Amino acid sequence: MALGASHRLQDGVLAVETMTRFALAVLALASGVYTYLGVRSLLDGSPTAVFFAAIIYSASVSVAIYAFWSYMARFYPHVTGAAARGAMIGVMALGCAMIIAMSSWLNAAALAGSAALEQHLAETVQDYTADLDQAHQNALAAQSLLPDIQRTSERFSRLAEDERQNGALTGTTGAGSVVQLLTQMSSQLSELEAGIVASRERVTTLFDQGRAHLATMRTLVSAPGAIAPRSDEFSAEVVALSGVITSLEQTSIAPSVKRAADDLSLGFIAPVADGRAADLAERQDQVMQTIRTSVSAQSQVLSEAADEILAREPVAERRFVPLSSAEAVLRYAADFIPAWAGAISIDLLPAVLVFILTVVHGAIRRQEERMPFAQRITAAELLEALEVQRALNRQGIDVEQALQSAEEEDERGRIDSNITSLDMSAKAPRKGPPA
Repeated sequence: MALGASHRLQDGVLAVETMTRFALAVLALASGVYTYLGVRSLLDGSPTAVFFAAIIYSASVSVAIYAFWSYMARFYPHVTGAAARGAMIGVMALGCAMIIAMSSWLNAAALAGSAALEQHLAETVQDYTADLDQAHQNALAAQSLLPDIQRTSERFSRLAEDERQNGALTGTTGAGSVVQLLTQMSSQLSELEAGIVASRERVTTLFDQGRAHLATMRTLVSAPGAIAPRSDEFSAEVVALSGVITSLEQTSIAPSVKRAADDLSLGFIAPVADGRAADLAERQDQVMQTIRTSVSAQSQVLSEAADEILAREPVAERRFVPLSSAEAVLRYAADFIPAWAGAISIDLLPAVLVFILTVVHGAIRRQEERMPFAQRITAAELLEALEVQRALNRQGIDVEQALQSAEEEDERGRIDSNITSLDMSAKAPRKGPPA
């Protein structure tokens, strides 16, 4: 039974030898093709130079892969010593690492390069969308001050009108110094309000332009066709969008609000009381002092609000870096694990064949070791032994007697090697003491 199983395994090894070579050749060729597609995207120069350079590199990779796995399939299954097998495993690991370094990542670039570039463009769109939103929010932050400014301006205007019509502050009607001061403060706040409203229109226009650029970028990401021309158009849109974001950052009205708020307090110019009566002039001075206090308080509130807006984190400068398909596959490797698995499997699948042959040859050796010599000898070896025996008989040599004589000589040699000679004549004479 063991002899039949051993022969069947040997026949199987011989039967799949051609298939093994064919499989190695096909896998090496497939790896070379994908390596060509991957390396072509990395080379620069004329189309002819790129073509020949990629062909030469991919052919070298195919030959190297085929030669390496042919050597491993030929020698590794027959190495039985632990040290030798460990050395072969180390060589195999080194070869696999070199194959991955020179071929597998290029295979992955060929399999998933376009998808990886689209992933890069999509993430860039997300980043620039966040930047545009942040710049828009920073630019519109000053708009939150508009209700307070409008309310204060209307209050000063209403007080001026009440003073003019009814003398609500000084008790005397007419357009005196108090009305003049209130009208002045209301006018300054109205100018600040107009500036904020005008900036809102500018911010809205810029934000609409930015959204248009983002829409074009999203279209380029998902559009069909080659990725290279789409990437070039995408880069142009990124440049335009970066300009819009910078303009939004510079459009913020917060610095102007800060300066205007400081001017309200520091640049306060109160007119001289123009009341002819002493008590009227005194009342005007008191009212103007109250107005000064109110303006100072309002100025401080606006200044603090403007400081909070200016303290916001500005949009970080971002630079779009175009990537090649190979670089994109390496950067976004975690998102393309199936492509990497396929690319590596094409190069390292022959290792499975090598281990199969190793297991089969190991089984053959174990089965042959348990068989007697008569079952291990082949028919050709038996015929050769019979021919040698006939030749010895023709020369008058008795094979059995010769074997017996050889065994007796071996036995005598072992006995002689265990006996120490006691012959004293061979020893040198003993020296006496010196005279």
